[in-house]
Amino acid sequence: MKTNVRDFRRQQTPAEQALWELLRDRRLDGLKFRRQFPIAIFIADFCCFELKLVIEVDGGVHELPYQKAHDENRDTYLRSLGYTILRLPNEQILTDPATVMRRIRNEAQRIQSPP
Repeated sequence: MKTNVRDFRRQQTPAEQALWELLRDRRLDGLKFRRQFPIAIFIADFCCFELKLVIEVDGGVHELPYQKAHDENRDTYLRSLGYTILRLPNEQILTDPATVMRRIRNEAQRIQSPP
C-alpha cells in the first residue's frame, strides 16, 4: 500500500495538484489535510483526519457505471467508519476554486458544529 500511495502522490492529476495547493500547509482555516491518505483498504485523494473529512476529486471516469458502483460502495464503507465524503469534479476545481474552497469550508464547519 505504501508504494501505491507514493506513486499516486507522484502522479497527481492537474485538478489534484490545484486542490493540493489550496489545502496544503493548513491553508484552509488551519485544517491539516493529507493527500493520498490510506484508510483501511482504500486511498482517499485528500483527508482531514481530525474531522474525518474525505475529499475525492472526480474526473470523467467517475461517470462510468462500473466506477459509479465502485464509488458508492467505497463511500458507504468509509461512512461506516465515520467519514464524511465530499466529491468534487475536476472541472470545478480547475475553473472555480473559490466555490470549491467554500464547499469544503462549509462541510468542515458542518462537521465541527453538528445540530
